[in-house]
Amino acid sequence: MGILEIKNLNKNFGGLHAAKNINLKIQQGELSSIIGPNGAGKTTLFNLITGGLLPDSGLIFFEGKNITGMQTFQVAKIGIGMAFQKSNIFPRMTAYENVETALIARTQRNMNFISSINKFADITTETLGILDNVGLSDKVNSISSTLSHGDQKLLDIAIAIALKPKLLLIDEPTAGMSPEERRRTIGLLKKLWKEMNMTLLFIEHDMDMVFSISEIIRVLYHGELIAEGKPEDIANNQQVIEAYLGEEA
Repeated sequence: MGILEIKNLNKNFGGLHAAKNINLKIQQGELSSIIGPNGAGKTTLFNLITGGLLPDSGLIFFEGKNITGMQTFQVAKIGIGMAFQKSNIFPRMTAYENVETALIARTQRNMNFISSINKFADITTETLGILDNVGLSDKVNSISSTLSHGDQKLLDIAIAIALKPKLLLIDEPTAGMSPEERRRTIGLLKKLWKEMNMTLLFIEHDMDMVFSISEIIRVLYHGELIAEGKPEDIANNQQVIEAYLGEEA
């Protein structure tokens, strides 16, 4: 069994099939992506996994445990993190305070009056380390709302990894970025995946990024999983080509 396994997952919005009998398995340590035309159901799938939506039917397993119907905070506690398409940051707090808050939330169950000083010292060190790791060491004291769009996306990723997820889901990490910001983000994701030994699954419309770093690519179309495989297999898959050509037409 993979780290994440989905069986016969369905979600309808009226007559719209946002998820239609989806079956997939994500292996431990995999770096993979989900692509598909607009309205294919990609973000819906992420929301079903992370508890933002309840499925109409089907099952979701994480590390062999049935997590179907769990709330978002419960899903986060067991090791699934998510960085959203729209950055989920505290705009009036500094970059440092955003990451520090996530670390405190992760460790608060172990805190007490006697040990809190040392634990906060550890949090300071870890916060600075995470910000340095995502390339924001020069923005530690910057108010989050003043950061560029690209830096806000990086901060969102920093908050997500502060929770030490075993599986990290990222929705369109390079959306709205400049070419230089996209290159930097692609390099960052590769580095985090290797150094943190985590499983990474992302949604993306930038095909250059998808094909440059994905080990496995999965394709959704009208809520259905129509293909999955290595980048070279997906690039030559006639059904995938027709799905994208249909959108262009």
